[in-house]
Formats: sequence, structure tokens, C-alpha cells
Amino acid sequence: MNLSRVTLILALFVAVLLTACGSGGGVRNTVAYGQNLPAPDTSTASGLYQGGTDYRIGAQDLLEISVFGIDELNKSVRVNSNGQISLPLIGGVMAGGQTIPALEKTIAGKLAEGYLQHPEVSVFVKEFTSQRITLEGEVKKPGIYRITGKITLLQAIATGEGLTDLADTGGVVLFREVNGKRMAAAFDLSTIRSGQSPDPQVYGDDVIVVEKSGSKSALRQLLMVLPAIGLFKAL
Repeated sequence: MNLSRVTLILALFVAVLLTACGSGGGVRNTVAYGQNLPAPDTSTASGLYQGGTDYRIGAQDLLEISVFGIDELNKSVRVNSNGQISLPLIGGVMAGGQTIPALEKTIAGKLAEGYLQHPEVSVFVKEFTSQRITLEGEVKKPGIYRITGKITLLQAIATGEGLTDLADTGGVVLFREVNGKRMAAAFDLSTIRSGQSPDPQVYGDDVIVVEKSGSKSALRQLLMVLPAIGLFKAL
């Protein structure tokens, strides 16, 4: 997502939330607190793999593939821009878009076609380089950054070399897509740093916007609606 789209989403988000709050609308049904923040959609490659079965492999991910009992077939391989990997004996395999169990089954099936009997294949994601986050606002180096594993909100901001002197530590908004809906949560970094609040996990495609202290921007209006307690509401 580019930064101009972030600005547009922010403006629309503020308008919708202010209207909903003023009319007693139904945004409460989409709220989650603290450590129960919803993860992003898992039907696409936006969700960061945590050992489950629903992560979709993306281009440039680094995979470690092993075949039980046959060390010669064990290999670390990076997914190319077309989603393909190349393996001993079986050659090219389409990995992009597949879940981990699906790719294991695909590789095992190809090895069973004339090479091995009942092969046991394991796939492990060593680097999630298809994952990106966006940092906007009062961070020293705004931009789009790759993430290669689990990362928290504080770690994500550190990736952009931290906050500027003008940043409002209580004015951090995280945008995420959950179940097909654009959502947002507000956080106070001072309470996270002190251990009073959990440091939430950040996922691929998340957008983090840091407000300027004392400003009267659209983001400030959003923060009036979203107290800095890790509150998600839908756009």
C-alpha cells in the first residue's frame, strides 16, 4: 500500500467512525481489546506464518525442505518471483500461494511418482521476505519495510529508526485488513514500553501511522474515537 492510499484510508476511516459514534451505530460488534487483537486475513499471503497451517507462501520466501531419511534431498530454496522453486529429482514446483501442508503434499506426491515410496516431506519457512509493513507519520524514516519473521509494534517502529522529537507516543494507529474489512487500532507506546500494555504483533501489510504531538489532523480526530488501548474498529 503506498502512502497516498494511507492518507485516503485515514480520511475515510475518520468520517465513518465519527458518523457511527454520533449515531450510536454498530461498530461495537467489531471491537477487540489488548492481546486479543484479530490477526489479518489468512486466505491471502498477508498473514505472518506462526506455525499454523494457513500461511500462504509468497515470492522471495526462503524455505527449508527436508525428506525424512534422505539427507541428499534436503535443501534450502528461495521462491522466485513467479512463485516457483526447483528441487532435486522433481525439478520445478509451484510453491507460491500454497499453504505449508499443501506444498508438503505436492512435493511428496511428485517424489512418489517413480522415485520414493511413501516419502515424508517437511517444509519450514526460514524467511518471510514476501511480508511488508508501512511506517508513516512521525518516524525518522517512513517507508515500506520487509519483515522476515515475527515482529512487534515497538520493533516495527525501531525498523524505521524510531520516533521523531515531534511524535506523540500516545498517538499510534495500526491499520489492518481483517475478514475483508479495513480496521484500525490505537496504541500508547509509553504504556507498552513500561509493560502496562502488551506489545502487539505486527503482520505483513499492516500500516502504522504515528501522530504529531499537538496537531489537529484527521488522525487526531480518529484518536478521539479510538482510545489508545489497542482497540480495533472496522472501516
